[in-house]
Amino acid sequence: NDDGTYTGFIKVHLKLRRPVTVPAGIRPQSIYDALREVNLADTTAKRTSFYLPLDAVKQLHISSSTTVSEVIQGLLKKFMVVDNPQKFALFKEMRKDGQVLLQKLPLTEYPLYLRLLAGPDTDVLSFVLKENETGEVEWDAFSIPELQNFLMILDKEEKEKIQQVQRKYEKFKQRLQQSLKEAGGKPG
Repeated sequence: NDDGTYTGFIKVHLKLRRPVTVPAGIRPQSIYDALREVNLADTTAKRTSFYLPLDAVKQLHISSSTTVSEVIQGLLKKFMVVDNPQKFALFKEMRKDGQVLLQKLPLTEYPLYLRLLAGPDTDVLSFVLKENETGEVEWDAFSIPELQNFLMILDKEEKEKIQQVQRKYEKFKQRLQQSLKEAGGKPG
């Protein structure tokens, strides 16, 4: 372009540990499928939550004037995520001497420019979308259904943990009773 802008591709790894909110009933068949440009999120008011696979990678065609903020919004739109974009942050991941360094990018940074500076090797620089960890959870950013969903997930995890502990002690008790039965009649 004669205005000095250029275009190119960046790959973004999605490493989201919490579920995302999407319109109910119209989840993409596969998040790897390219979605049609119709914004299905606008066609239903119902919402549901699910986990994106931790290994999801999305290639984006962007220009040199595309900001981190626009990349985050674009990714959320592609996956029909209706969560507040402020809940997410784009990080640059660099590998040096066997160490992985993660650095949160400011919303005004230009990812394609960083990609160009780093060269084509994704080991030198890759992009990762993660939760925007401010250290403190901003509960106000979540809707009531999302908060209820978190409570359901926590309840489920708690019940599973309790069952694990109960099973562990049940096995221990059975082994102990078996040992006592086998030792029964023998002098201690």
